[in-house]
Amino acid sequence: MIVVGGEALIDLVPAARPPGALLPRRGGGPYNTALALGRLGAEVAFCSRVSTDGFGESLLAGLRAAGVELSLVQRGPEPTTLAVPSLAPDGSASYGFYVEGTADRLFTLPPALPDGVRALALGTCSLVLEPGASAYEALLRRESRRGLLTLLDPNIRPALIADPAAYRTRFLERLLPHTSVLKLSEEDAAWLGGRVGDWLAAGPSAVVLTRGAAGLTAWTREGGEYSAAARPVTVVDTIGAGDTVNAALLHRLGAAAPGGPVDWPEVLAHAAHAAALTCTRAGAEPPYAAELSG
Repeated sequence: MIVVGGEALIDLVPAARPPGALLPRRGGGPYNTALALGRLGAEVAFCSRVSTDGFGESLLAGLRAAGVELSLVQRGPEPTTLAVPSLAPDGSASYGFYVEGTADRLFTLPPALPDGVRALALGTCSLVLEPGASAYEALLRRESRRGLLTLLDPNIRPALIADPAAYRTRFLERLLPHTSVLKLSEEDAAWLGGRVGDWLAAGPSAVVLTRGAAGLTAWTREGGEYSAAARPVTVVDTIGAGDTVNAALLHRLGAAAPGGPVDWPEVLAHAAHAAALTCTRAGAEPPYAAELSG
């Protein structure tokens, strides 16, 4: 089983008409990653705190429909986090957030994850918003120590980071030493200001960089460098594309024998294919396994 931890929220996506209208869509980086894993046919559980309001019920319904296990989900009466994406002409998105007093940031450290869990993924707002951020950090450290494959996607949202210098220090000194695979976008890398070699030296066995239309590249601690081209598609928007990459990476890496060789060109090609299909749809709508094999 793969466990994905982090926020579930509602994206208020611009509607085609009437002008200025916003449509609620289920989202959040970790939520999208768990949903995508379920659709790919992986055994996956979501670990978060979700509101008991109507949006929270809708979020859980979406996960159930994808076959995601929910026993690690905490519930609370606080409201659901809202995100308002703004779309650029190329389909890329920037975000504003409503996060004060919301349920997901009140996540607390759960008991040890069940036997049979092989991988843990964390990322996005859940790494920033306290007190939940410290609980997710503790979860990462604890499960890394017992040998789980861990994937970290910082998915930087600058509007939520009050102290960039402190965040960069936390990322490098407290998160990366417990991370097996670091996945980040070019924008994340530019904001963090580091280099691949520095990140690999801090702990991860691999760094995967998404480069939009230029595809994906992975670097390994052993000195390997591998790339996969992006699939040419008509882009509706890029919401959820990076989260789909997370899921596709975990889908392949989580199924591999622990400590065995990784076929990075195949893993990256699988991720590029899945992300491309997500980009052809409005909002975070990752593909199903049958769409990738068809």
